[in-house]
Amino acid sequence: MKKESKVFGIYPVIEALKANKTLDKLYVQKDIQNPKIQSIINDAETLSITINEVPIEKLNRLTKGNHQGIVAIISPISFPPFEDTVETILATKETPLFVVLDQISDVRNFGAILRTAECTGVDAVIIQKKGGAPVSGDTVKTSAGAIFNIPICKVDHIKDAIFYLQGSGITTVAATEKSGSYLYDLDLKKPLALIMGSEGRGISKSVLSIVDKSASIPLLGTINSLNVSVACGTFLYEVIRQRNH
Repeated sequence: MKKESKVFGIYPVIEALKANKTLDKLYVQKDIQNPKIQSIINDAETLSITINEVPIEKLNRLTKGNHQGIVAIISPISFPPFEDTVETILATKETPLFVVLDQISDVRNFGAILRTAECTGVDAVIIQKKGGAPVSGDTVKTSAGAIFNIPICKVDHIKDAIFYLQGSGITTVAATEKSGSYLYDLDLKKPLALIMGSEGRGISKSVLSIVDKSASIPLLGTINSLNVSVACGTFLYEVIRQRNH
């Protein structure tokens, strides 16, 4: 199974870029002054690669080698273009199902969501280029390999992706405990995009303001929210239940 690998040091990272490797994230030492690293950053920005400025301690934890202030994560997968993927799915599926992740940051949650998405026939997962969990070897492991069986599209802004889906006839539903409606009250048989929020903040207010519908899951205990991967599974299996009855 192909897993994520790390490339560290100035010249190895330059070579990885030249070889058109799919870099998922670039970690750069905070406040480092090096023209070659700045040149790498410029190239990475052109390619919309996520760049994180981090303390040197973070780089030391990522690798035991001489990182020279820069570490790149090579993704185990490639990311198909968002709009092309949506159009292809719409041309072949009457009731497509998408999952949109609004900055899920935990790798294990991300992997678990991918595993459930694959098992429930989700057609594509959409993530933002910046701010989310890396597509790493841990994601591969937690997803039980599902990451290789489902398209994952990266977009600059989640809001723009939602507008595009809506314009394509897809109903967008936000999973949020703030909703006064339960997911069981919604018609989930139509073409659908389910939006899940980050572990700490949930779905951002700007995203909530543009979705077609929102829904919550009944919570009967004292804790006021579910783990995001569990919540996503609950929503997806309600979609399956409705579509098969």
